[in-house]
Amino acid sequence: MPALIAGGEAMLRRARAAAAQAPVVEDAVLLAPIPRPAKNIFCVGKNYFEHAKEFAGSGFDATAKEVVPEAPVVFSKPPTAVSGPGDTIPAFLDPTGSTDYEGELAVVIGKAGRGIKAADWAQHVFGYTIVNDVTARTLQHKHRQWILGKGIDGFCPMGPAILTADEVPDPRALRLTTHVNGEKRQDASVADLIFAIPTLIETISAGITLEPGDIIATGTPAGVGIGFQPPRFLRSGDVVRVEVTGIGVLENPVA
Repeated sequence: MPALIAGGEAMLRRARAAAAQAPVVEDAVLLAPIPRPAKNIFCVGKNYFEHAKEFAGSGFDATAKEVVPEAPVVFSKPPTAVSGPGDTIPAFLDPTGSTDYEGELAVVIGKAGRGIKAADWAQHVFGYTIVNDVTARTLQHKHRQWILGKGIDGFCPMGPAILTADEVPDPRALRLTTHVNGEKRQDASVADLIFAIPTLIETISAGITLEPGDIIATGTPAGVGIGFQPPRFLRSGDVVRVEVTGIGVLENPVA
């Protein structure tokens, strides 16, 4: 997939032509769109106003005093965290029993660049997918940073597909919902982002080269487990379902 993305419009046309004639494969296993070894996975914290408020009031935010950040809060997940649709979320790897879900729209970079201006953001986007930024909340708080709590093996379900940018004239029109065991927990428009996609691309690329296949998870809306009193962490047997308009459903059981 990174090679296809790097091939630009010509490669995408070839892929679409081939797909029209491709045979149906029986019993195929659907992987993450960009499986291990993945490209860079950049994630943005506290990027919806209501989630920033619920996180600040949860007692688990040890990173800053302000409720709404002054600039994008960017961290990363390691490639070993990536898993696919239907894969099990290994909550047993969180010794604190505080595993939480975060449904997010993710941007897939198509054209490499550094120092990308916000006005040119669309030239560098291949498409969009879904990420569940699974988090061990107690570890996130304990270490005063986020990679150890969010980078556990299997804590980045991704998929089920990449919706190409030409199908999404305005990503702000997309809507994200998350259900746990059939109960709606998150429901928000991408238009509610504090820092919009052009700003995120400009900020990250200021000193880091974005490459084809890189992922930017744009942040999660309100309704995560720590937003409840008491917190409603994931338990074995739970099923998390994240859906974004046009992309489809990313569903994963918890073990």
